[in-house]
Amino acid sequence: MNPQDPLSQLKDIHLPTAGGFWPPAPGWWLLTLLALLLIVALVWLVHRRVKSNRWLKQARAELSELDRQARPDPAWFAQLNTLLKRAARQRYPERHPESLSGDAWIDFLLETAPGQRIASRPVVEAMVHSAWQPNLEADPKQATRFAQYWLGGPTC
Repeated sequence: MNPQDPLSQLKDIHLPTAGGFWPPAPGWWLLTLLALLLIVALVWLVHRRVKSNRWLKQARAELSELDRQARPDPAWFAQLNTLLKRAARQRYPERHPESLSGDAWIDFLLETAPGQRIASRPVVEAMVHSAWQPNLEADPKQATRFAQYWLGGPTC
């Protein structure tokens, strides 16, 4: 080493040591928080959807049971109408369908049925009137097919 040469007295360049993975940078904290919020929101939405459609699953199960027990009996048609009214109360609570009867109930069912179902009017009229008339006009199988269609199941 030459005392006259100041450059020779300098040490070599030392690179800083690599940082560890902990603690993460603020951006990673923010990304983790955002991911957790997204997961919580998705779980909440799925839970809410499952909970809000539970009535539909129960109504379809009850309709399936009614279909197995189908018989031309006013009590059977009364059970079917009761099932449809409970489902209508869940699906359209603001319209208060549980208070409807007769032609108003028939019009409500046809109005809220998916698609244009003009051909269903005789079936629905017979189904509603058969619940309280001794002479039955309705076919229980047609009535359950309409109920399945109205609930959003297989089409008639």
